[in-house]
Amino acid sequence: MRRFSIVVLFIAAFVAVPRAQAEKLDYAAIGQIRDAGFNRSQAMETLFWLADRYGPRLTGSPAADEAGAWTMKKLTEWGISNVHREDWDFGRSWSLERFSAHMIQPQVQPLIGFPKTNSVGTDGPVTADVVRATIAADADFAKYKGQLKGKIVLSQPSRAVRMLEGPIIVRMDDALTKEAETTPVPAPRGHGGRGGRGARGGPGEAPAAGDPPAGDQPGGQFNQQFQQRLQQFYKDEGVVAVFDRGSDSDTASVGSDLSVQQQHPDGGTVFPGTVNRANALAGVPQVTLAVEHYNRMVRLLEHNVPVRVELAVRVKFHENTKGFNIVGEIPGTDLAGEVVMLGAHFDSHPFATGATDNGTGSTAMLEAVRIIRTLGLKPRRTIRIGLWTGEEQGLLGSKAYVAAHFGDPETMQLKPEHAKLAAYFNLDNGTGRIRGVWMQSNLAVRSIFDQWIAPLKDLGVTILAPRSVSSTDHVSFDNVGLPGFQFVQDRLEYNSRTHHSNMDVYDRVQRDELIQQATVAAVFAYDAAMRDEKLPRKALPKPQPRAA
Repeated sequence: MRRFSIVVLFIAAFVAVPRAQAEKLDYAAIGQIRDAGFNRSQAMETLFWLADRYGPRLTGSPAADEAGAWTMKKLTEWGISNVHREDWDFGRSWSLERFSAHMIQPQVQPLIGFPKTNSVGTDGPVTADVVRATIAADADFAKYKGQLKGKIVLSQPSRAVRMLEGPIIVRMDDALTKEAETTPVPAPRGHGGRGGRGARGGPGEAPAAGDPPAGDQPGGQFNQQFQQRLQQFYKDEGVVAVFDRGSDSDTASVGSDLSVQQQHPDGGTVFPGTVNRANALAGVPQVTLAVEHYNRMVRLLEHNVPVRVELAVRVKFHENTKGFNIVGEIPGTDLAGEVVMLGAHFDSHPFATGATDNGTGSTAMLEAVRIIRTLGLKPRRTIRIGLWTGEEQGLLGSKAYVAAHFGDPETMQLKPEHAKLAAYFNLDNGTGRIRGVWMQSNLAVRSIFDQWIAPLKDLGVTILAPRSVSSTDHVSFDNVGLPGFQFVQDRLEYNSRTHHSNMDVYDRVQRDELIQQATVAAVFAYDAAMRDEKLPRKALPKPQPRAA
């Protein structure tokens, strides 16, 4: 009798445990999406136009406007509805018109490098002696006063260049997958820590000690103020230009979403950085050189061998420019008033063609809506694509869109559309395949996503990572309490070679992985558009007043 009672109690307890609601997945449509995505992809063709034809898409530049116009035309050709551009004020922008640098003494050597974004230009081609000047604090100004007129200044010491070792290419192996599926305890405030996206100079990261100025990125206010004084000193002293060789670190942290370090491969890869737009005109030309070429000049000077360089930097500043967001829709049916969004940042840095940051993300999302529209599928909710500019300056485009449509994170005053967004999915970590989703601490979506990824596990989609990650456009949505998510990706060479570098080009994109990205994104968008309920939401955040 006692045994029977125990069994009954066990059964009752089991029945009482709430079970995850079964998702009504449309496997036939998922099969169609997979077939179209893998067998009739147009992703690499789209990427060609964005990267090779239109090239770098720096916000506010003529090239970004041209790329945006082409993208809107393609969306319209594909039958996407309500294609339009939403502008917002950006201010001063910049474009590079010509750059060349040659060491001409002691021998001729073409120099690999790139001007920093927003750097001023030279007054035509100039030839100047090169000197070393270590100015790390205001007290150092007196040491060099009157010594730098007509010189090109090397602003950093040399840096050791190591052989290529360690995780140059990062895939989500068992160890990284296990780490991603945990939530580490954050470091105490003021004790440092990794930046959100692991991007060099990503939004919210303060520069590491010895790094070039953070430019437009928030954080590092004291460093920026010193850099302003330093640039004014260079200008007052008549310095021709300043050369650096990039970060003092020879590794790039992948960030809070992956606890792994990637070695910079050097070998001509340059990570130039950005001059703060507000003070751009106050400085002198600034150029980042490949570390190997920079180091050679340092060694020559240390051996009292004169170094002379011929330099030409021609730039153009554009005043009162507009940033923009590109928006288009696949209309829904019975739940058309509710919206599922796919998004990626459309802008890039000017150092290369912006192929992996973020031509791949934009291409994948464009391809996802093209697939769904071409197949003639009828999603219940409207599926909307949003491509943002101004991400590289601090998520400006997506912030502007969220403020215009959903609410203000500073006051948490919400707009009617806030209640209508079912989900936002973002893609912004390069060319690697999607491996899962960062759930952004929204644990209620786990059982839902677990069912969504089941038909995608053969494509490598297996990871449901609980933690919140930052520094890309889903944060703008999350900040007003909307269900915004970033996909987990294999990083491949993103942090070690292509991110914010002169190697961010079409040839670094892996075709098969980009096709997988687009296919998975399309399935997620369709699943979210078809379910009976919108995705669960976290509690609304408290207002986040802007710091004084």
